[in-house]
Amino acid sequence: MNSKSTFKIGGSKNVPITVLLLIGCLTVFFPLYMTVIIAFKRPTEMTNDIFGALKPPAQWSLENFSQAMQITDFWHSLLNSLVITLCTVALCVLIHPLAAYAIGRNMKRRKLYKYAYLYLVSGMFVPFAILMMPEAKQTALLHLANWGGVIVLYVVFYLPMNLMLYTGYLKNVPLSLDEAAYVDGASVWAAYWHIIFPNMKPMHATVAVLAALGAWNDVMTPLILMGGSGSNTLPLAQLNFQSQFSTNYNLAFASYLLALIPILIFYLICQKQIINGVINGAIK
Repeated sequence: MNSKSTFKIGGSKNVPITVLLLIGCLTVFFPLYMTVIIAFKRPTEMTNDIFGALKPPAQWSLENFSQAMQITDFWHSLLNSLVITLCTVALCVLIHPLAAYAIGRNMKRRKLYKYAYLYLVSGMFVPFAILMMPEAKQTALLHLANWGGVIVLYVVFYLPMNLMLYTGYLKNVPLSLDEAAYVDGASVWAAYWHIIFPNMKPMHATVAVLAALGAWNDVMTPLILMGGSGSNTLPLAQLNFQSQFSTNYNLAFASYLLALIPILIFYLICQKQIINGVINGAIK
């Protein structure tokens, strides 16, 4: 009797969790389903009826994808997005853990480092709208109104969040590792690159994916710095599907699917490291 009652109670507790999981899956897969359906439909098949919109296309065709690639100059825009994203990820993974190591290892001993940490992390609370005009003027004065300026701004913008993640993760890396390296004659620089940096691989993956997602999907920063230059990223080129009075949803959604594939592959490769990095770094 007790075992049966316990099983029933446990089962009833799982019902709300199951319902929430089903709702979560629905909210994720329904927009994705609509995106795929609209991307393969012809403009003549589009309807304002919600039930008609759920119907698959009468004939599956790649015509929308070929037209979207021509309008967005897909390969050139893809190359620009890849260069910006990869450079941003590489610089974030190289520079931000250095700052976190310098601050995290000295926060308890010197208040200056603690104040520096609080100052830098407070950058997360500055709205981007406040920075738009100053960054446009400053980059123009420094001749950085190009993809190089976009990379520099991304590295600066992502510093507060990444600093918090890396500093939190360093609490799981014992200080005794540093001390053992110093006893063996290693310098601070050697101890960092040969011991500390490899031990932060899960957080490197987390930071890499967060930076890649931000750089890959961002529209405003390239629009401010690169708008009108003829050199577009994929999100910036996708604005061509929107006019003052209408939007070509079929071509736009086809382009969105094409832009989704590279970043989705990158995320699937790094997902295990991401989970470990978030658990060990963000919670501690």
